[in-house]
Amino acid sequence: MDIKRITSALLGFPLVVIILVFGNKYVVDVACAIVAAMSLHEYFNAFKEKANPVIWMGYVASALIAFIHVIPLEHAITIVSILIPSAIAILFLQVILTNMKTNIKDIAITFFGICYISLFLMFIPLINGFTNGKMLVWYIFACAWGTDIFAYIVGKRIGKHKFSKISPNKSIEGCLGGIIGAILIASLFTYIFNTFFEMQFSYGYTILISIILSIVGQMGDFAASSIKRYVGIKDFSNLIPGHGGMLDRIDSVIFIAPFAYMLLRLL
Repeated sequence: MDIKRITSALLGFPLVVIILVFGNKYVVDVACAIVAAMSLHEYFNAFKEKANPVIWMGYVASALIAFIHVIPLEHAITIVSILIPSAIAILFLQVILTNMKTNIKDIAITFFGICYISLFLMFIPLINGFTNGKMLVWYIFACAWGTDIFAYIVGKRIGKHKFSKISPNKSIEGCLGGIIGAILIASLFTYIFNTFFEMQFSYGYTILISIILSIVGQMGDFAASSIKRYVGIKDFSNLIPGHGGMLDRIDSVIFIAPFAYMLLRLL
């Protein structure tokens, strides 16, 4: 792992800790909204040679994350179920009003981006709002970071069998190492929570969700790679030295968040 990657990781980790540990739910909501907007900007920019996404719609969708906890939780699902068909209607209205200067491909890419980034990221503040959410939300990052770190190390050292042409640097050995890494890091978090915060989180359940979330996170990594391969870019931007853009950094977190929400609700 090169010096730029290590330095960026060391600088970024404290910021994540400050927001998730010391920030209240509204701070986390706003932080996620900002990250979503930055990621959507990179996503839309990646398609600039192939389409004309409805950019303003994406930014509005991202901004709405900042208001998740302003709305009573019992009404949140109803509001989201209203917003999704409304977004589709507005996007088609854009096609009509522009006399098809905005076309079906443009709005498809726009709507996919909103679901892929804004909607998926929304589950981080939702988990943070759970009882003990400030601890539970860390399982998203434990599985994402554990997978990334161990997949990189194992893949570099013993990776011989390539996994997919979508991301030729990834190996089967690295993917398996990533799952082990997610289990180890998530289990460490469970030990800390149980020992120092008197929680009673199950190690068996931790291992089970770690395996599932690690696999899902790696799917997220491949999903981002497939987008980059389609549009012909290496990274979504150069925002974070050694890591690429914001979307490059959170591609696995995006996929993990909604599945973590479903699995952690069972706790």
